[in-house]
Amino acid sequence: MPEAEGSVVLLAGASGLTGGYVLDQLLAAPDVARVIAVSRRPLGREHPRLANRIVQFERLETQLKGATCNAALCCLGTTLRKAGTKERFRAVDLDCVLTFARAARGAGARRFVVMSSVGADPASRNFYLRTKGEMEEDVEGVGFESFDILQPSMLLSWRSEMRPLELARRLLMPVVNPLLRGKYAPYRGISATTVAAAMLGATRSGRRGVQRYTCEGIEALARLTAPRTRPLAPTKAPAGAR
Repeated sequence: MPEAEGSVVLLAGASGLTGGYVLDQLLAAPDVARVIAVSRRPLGREHPRLANRIVQFERLETQLKGATCNAALCCLGTTLRKAGTKERFRAVDLDCVLTFARAARGAGARRFVVMSSVGADPASRNFYLRTKGEMEEDVEGVGFESFDILQPSMLLSWRSEMRPLELARRLLMPVVNPLLRGKYAPYRGISATTVAAAMLGATRSGRRGVQRYTCEGIEALARLTAPRTRPLAPTKAPAGAR
């Protein structure tokens, strides 16, 4: 995909690491006519096919009234460390995702693609995995024709603010990955750019119903992206942007 040539895609979470890569993929895809990216603050970039809607997620369904799209991609998420409390974490990783899903359904989206986590389970004793599992379950109840759930393990990326433990994991995962086979294969680390490509690939898969993808499935979806993308056209950044 999206489902047809010249499709409109609704995107949430473009200000984050993976979401930023997803936005790049969408703007490079010739079969995507327009991207409507919703965010709390301006994304700080311009493109002829990008519409950045500044929203309050608590009022998202009202603020997107009148918008139409073919598919919606969701990269919303935070960490317990950044959120500060479990309640704030749930407000983003569950409540905001569900609100976005409902708004997307109201805008006509037939396909919804969300980034979750390997091991997500609403019955898990682990708070993070339980929240992700509840999110998957709640979004499934929204009733999309196609619902694609990407469940990556550790995201391999380089960030300037990486903590020592994150840096150590990033350095070790390429060594550990080949050892993770069979039932442990879903726990292989995977690059954020591959996950981003897979989100676009999911819209081109043609599959209906609920689909869950771990490492190998995500890599397969990412391969559906390559043949149709083209280099991004130069964009004009706002004054003061880097």
